[in-house]
Amino acid sequence: AERIRRATGADEVTLGQRLQSLWGGYGELWRAALRSGTTLTSVVVKSVQPPRDDASRSHRRKLRSYDVEQAFYTRYGARCATAQSCRVPRAVKLLAEDGGWLFVLEDLDAAGFDQRRGHADGSHVAAGLRWLAAFHARFLGAAPDGLWKVGTYWHLGTRPDELSAMRHEALRQAAPQLDHALNAARFKTLVHGDAKLENVCFSRGGEVALVDFQYVGGGVGVKDVAYFLSSCLAERECEARIPRYLDEYFRELGSAVRAHDSNVDVAELEREWRALFPLAWVDFYRFLLGWAPGQFDRAPYSERLTRDVLGTLESG
Repeated sequence: AERIRRATGADEVTLGQRLQSLWGGYGELWRAALRSGTTLTSVVVKSVQPPRDDASRSHRRKLRSYDVEQAFYTRYGARCATAQSCRVPRAVKLLAEDGGWLFVLEDLDAAGFDQRRGHADGSHVAAGLRWLAAFHARFLGAAPDGLWKVGTYWHLGTRPDELSAMRHEALRQAAPQLDHALNAARFKTLVHGDAKLENVCFSRGGEVALVDFQYVGGGVGVKDVAYFLSSCLAERECEARIPRYLDEYFRELGSAVRAHDSNVDVAELEREWRALFPLAWVDFYRFLLGWAPGQFDRAPYSERLTRDVLGTLESG
């Protein structure tokens, strides 16, 4: 509480609700109430205290992710914090000390984004896609300075253990080619990198804000779209619903890009990213097959896309 008081300038801090533990036991998320000395009435505090006796690749990746998240809030977050179209929490104070990190962030509940969804209907999916389109348009062509050069937490270059654990031999062999095709795209932006439904905060008016920017970095926007839709839809729903959702995303993306930069060839951007959507989906599926072998083998939509993509890579 004393660290939060110093960070916010509040005269009194009451550490309130513990919201959740961080992935892997690396810390905790809290809500704190503030009194006097500041215009804020509450903040959300992400306190990261990682274990000190871990030399694994996974541990090093997590440590890098917290540096990346602080870099995002420092260098890019202000361009989103006041934009309803791709809203993120405002960073009140960011500290890196004693082998850990402290994020003091705007309380999105207090800002009106107090709704969470365990299941998404069409309006919720559409709202998330609008956010992604606005975010991708805002950072189209931006260099990922201080971020992951290649965004997303499942990026092949950071997941050799999962690759070696795969049972799907054809996809394992094609993984580098798949990765290269995604990274060689002409049009790149910043991708959120972990844009799942659990990281979306909804307002009662239907707008959304996103949190958790540990894996933000460079890439094609359809990586986020594929991952977000996979978190909202069951495999049996994908075949019928994804084409309509892709149309919604590209309609929103085109409008947002034109508003930011009239010199971008929106038709060419859409052509390239539409063609890369199946690759982005299969790339994430590749990660799942190595992360939890045997658990995702019965996935008809993902398997069909995998066959199509592998056939395209072989013939191309």
